[in-house]
Amino acid sequence: MIKYFIGLFLILGTFSCIEIPNQFSKIPPGTWKGVLKLDHEAVSLTSKVEEVEFKKEFDYAGELPFLFDVTYTSPEEFYIEIINGTERIKVTDIQFGRDLKTAKDTITINFPVYDTYIKALYEDGVIEGNWIVNYKDDYAIPFIARHGKNKRFESFGKSASSDLNGNWDVTFEPGTEDEYPAIGEFNQNGNKISGTFLTETGDYRYLDGIVRDNKAFLSCFDGSHAFLFEAKQIEDKSLVGSFRSGSHYKSNWVASKTADAKIGDPFALTEVVSPSNILDFEFENGDSKLISINDEKYKDKIKLVMIMGTWCPNCRDEMNYIQAYLKDNPTDQVEVIAIGFERYKDVNKSKAVLNRYKEKLNIDFEVLYGGNSSKSEASSKFPMLNKIISYPTLLIVDRENKIRKIHTGFNGPATSKFAAFDNEFKTIITSLINE
Repeated sequence: MIKYFIGLFLILGTFSCIEIPNQFSKIPPGTWKGVLKLDHEAVSLTSKVEEVEFKKEFDYAGELPFLFDVTYTSPEEFYIEIINGTERIKVTDIQFGRDLKTAKDTITINFPVYDTYIKALYEDGVIEGNWIVNYKDDYAIPFIARHGKNKRFESFGKSASSDLNGNWDVTFEPGTEDEYPAIGEFNQNGNKISGTFLTETGDYRYLDGIVRDNKAFLSCFDGSHAFLFEAKQIEDKSLVGSFRSGSHYKSNWVASKTADAKIGDPFALTEVVSPSNILDFEFENGDSKLISINDEKYKDKIKLVMIMGTWCPNCRDEMNYIQAYLKDNPTDQVEVIAIGFERYKDVNKSKAVLNRYKEKLNIDFEVLYGGNSSKSEASSKFPMLNKIISYPTLLIVDRENKIRKIHTGFNGPATSKFAAFDNEFKTIITSLINE
């Protein structure tokens, strides 16, 4: 018996010295909390007086949080999924290695469709560096992420005293010449809140956040847009709030709760001013080949002409929708042409971005170069329209190249309007096919 216990002791002692190897070789798997540091000051939130005023309260000091998961497919290979509400954005274009200058591990997370990336150092469960936007001069936002953190915003022990469920009639930039309407759609469960804002040019993505006392905080990051919203409910139950887009844009907004909040009809915002209704254009594709709507390929076909930009997530939502529609409704009666208006001034860089976009999204139709992303430039390229006010703008063109419908903006799957658009779009295309 003594020998048995001695043997057991030796066996346990041997196994206790065995170090079980990690199932990963780079950054730890699981949930991470990332933060973009927009600046050192929070945009203001305050009580409402005769005219809306805003003062600094330093609630989150301009910090935009988001969550992401790291998943390993092998000990050497991993991908991340960025989490925004119910949205999951899978990112696989990642490099990891040793920085020769600092002798520290480095990670580069690329968003090639949007031409942005995160470059950072990794050490002891912390990633720290910058999110960099290639098409903007010297545009980098400090970024830090910590492993094992799974709360987007902290509650600091405070519960929600405001109920923000439902629809809100929103005005951004109130009282200024840049004022514009929106609809806030929020779903609150306890102190957790999700939702979005619908505008006449598109929605503000899948927002996720928290209600703490009488304040709400929502954010999203998708590789292109970095949005931070803060709001405060005041005595009359209305909201005053702030909106940050990256480090370059700050805006204020106000809102009142209503079941029937409305914005303009997306099929009525852009109009044809040419008496003939004929669409006519010729642009180069990414390989500098001239493509015209009058080419033989498009003769006697219904055309979907997408005026878009590779940098625009609402455009990507519309692109995904059109691709899915064609897959589910195969037909030789419909052709698609996308025309990109890009943020690079260099034409060759813009064409390279369009080619990469086409490759990454497996687009099997032409993606042409329209020009710079200025809406005035886009408007000048389509003189048969009164204006281009949004990317995307979708032109639905019949077999004779007459513009039959124009859809401005795209309120996508994050919104309640998406189902109505889906139904109306399919009805229009079916009607044109059957004419």
